[in-house]
Amino acid sequence: MSYSNFTLSAARTAFQLEEEDIAGLFSNIDPVTPSELLTSVLALKVPLATAIATEKAKSELIVADVLVELREQLDHRISLFSGIDFNVDEELGLTGVCDFVISLSPIQFDLQAPIIVLVEAKNDNLEIGLGQCVAEMVAAQHFNSDQGNDIPRVYGATTSGTEWRFLKLEGKKLKIDMLPYQISDCDKVLGILASMVAQTA
Repeated sequence: MSYSNFTLSAARTAFQLEEEDIAGLFSNIDPVTPSELLTSVLALKVPLATAIATEKAKSELIVADVLVELREQLDHRISLFSGIDFNVDEELGLTGVCDFVISLSPIQFDLQAPIIVLVEAKNDNLEIGLGQCVAEMVAAQHFNSDQGNDIPRVYGATTSGTEWRFLKLEGKKLKIDMLPYQISDCDKVLGILASMVAQTA
């Protein structure tokens, strides 16, 4: 068992989560204006990534740039990891590779607690990645606790690059925003991600 084997139903059952689906859970978050660099980069890369139409292309050409922008906007107060092994508890199936991990530690050369956001890139169907993302969020809770650095909430996102769906896990309470957010509203996506880092969402 690994993160990628979890469906949403399987993750909810395995970790005894209380799920609440809310339309517009993150809709009232203040936007964060993207830099001119990100705006111009996305103008170039989004058409290319959608034409290539693979998960890898969208991850490399869109998602990575958005998350790097987030790190820049926050003056490198967070660390960002891509495609890393995150093996926390083999018995619980909390093992595997995470597409993107954001930690509240500024240390960049190795992953430190507390982990705050997990992002899973998927080709088109955001729902396919929900179970995987939730399992990774639970793993982050365990990792943070084991490192003695608990935080109240862990967040997640599944994204096709052009669409983003956001989640919040607080204890056993899982909340999923039913509304997807578009990369055309990049300021909104950045605002939500920034609010997650600040734990105000």
